[in-house]
Amino acid sequence: MQLLLSLVSLVVFSVASTVAVPPYGQCGGSGYNGSKDCDPGSTCVKLNDWYSQCQPGASGPTSVPTTTSTITTTTSTTTTSTTTTTATAPATSIPAGALTRLTASFGSNPSNVAIYVYKPSNVKTNPGLLLALHGCGGTAQQYFSGSGFKQLADQRGFIIIYGSAANDQNCWDVTRAASLKHDGGSDSLGLANAVRYAITEWGINRDKVFVTGTSSGAMMTNVMTAVYPDIFKGGAVFAGVAMSCLSKGNAPVFPADPCAAGSVNRTPQQWGDLVRGAYPGYTGGYPKLQLWHGTSDPILNYTNLNEEVKQWTNVHSISQTAVSTSAGVPKSNWSKSVYGAGQVESYTGQGSGHGLPESGTEVSAIDFFGL
Repeated sequence: MQLLLSLVSLVVFSVASTVAVPPYGQCGGSGYNGSKDCDPGSTCVKLNDWYSQCQPGASGPTSVPTTTSTITTTTSTTTTSTTTTTATAPATSIPAGALTRLTASFGSNPSNVAIYVYKPSNVKTNPGLLLALHGCGGTAQQYFSGSGFKQLADQRGFIIIYGSAANDQNCWDVTRAASLKHDGGSDSLGLANAVRYAITEWGINRDKVFVTGTSSGAMMTNVMTAVYPDIFKGGAVFAGVAMSCLSKGNAPVFPADPCAAGSVNRTPQQWGDLVRGAYPGYTGGYPKLQLWHGTSDPILNYTNLNEEVKQWTNVHSISQTAVSTSAGVPKSNWSKSVYGAGQVESYTGQGSGHGLPESGTEVSAIDFFGL
């Protein structure tokens, strides 16, 4: 009997020690003692001496159907006896069902952000648009393959722009002054101009333009909604930090940036002023925000969720106290809190790490957007 118990314990220990790390989770680095085995379809990629990340793709970027084309717009004119109506079909020159590199000039792109587009075969007329941003070390192709947004676009008929960062170990610029100012430059301007191009050329519904991202892409989601509130109607932030929180550069560093470590604590007014200062003179409304974070995130401390809540509730002039909290939403280990009239939502994942969004949770963001 004792031998049997020992064997059972050994099996349990073996299983526990090889728990797979989800996409975009940490799988190695100096001082890291967790699992180094990635989920099937992902591989552990070393970004620097202290941080390695599970990225979709068995031996590098996952192969996806990708085409490169110069995208133009086709305009048809219909004439009746009394009026002339100009109607633009939604992105007629974009191949349906494939990730397509945008090579047409879409305006100033100072940091050479690469832009890819996914149009589902059932795209709606006057469709919505989602800007989707990968984490550090990632690419547009990997985020296309590793998240569930593509499948939701297939179901609901909206278009997705996937940005691909070109600098700082493929991390988004969330620290330089140019990126943190409206039309100031760097990554945020390139992304904003790609979205402006899509709105103008593809018949996008201006009231259904949203942004989401993971990790560095989540940080950039906060930046884009703060710097370009005239473009975006909402954002979903999966494991990020407040806008203007990070201070030691855009790529992971060791020791960790004070913001990443959870040591940056500001008042709601201070956080809100950073957002308002990003677009001086702007008097319009700000996007609604959905904020996600796991309590066991080893990369960006969970306390950052509260700092994000303070920032965006202040921007919307609503209380930092939730009006409702629901357990088990959208999964058993998650809880949802709603602030004000729904301008801000926060999601806490008990025991969840940095590999967000967890499978099946993306739909909550798409429902929040109304896409």
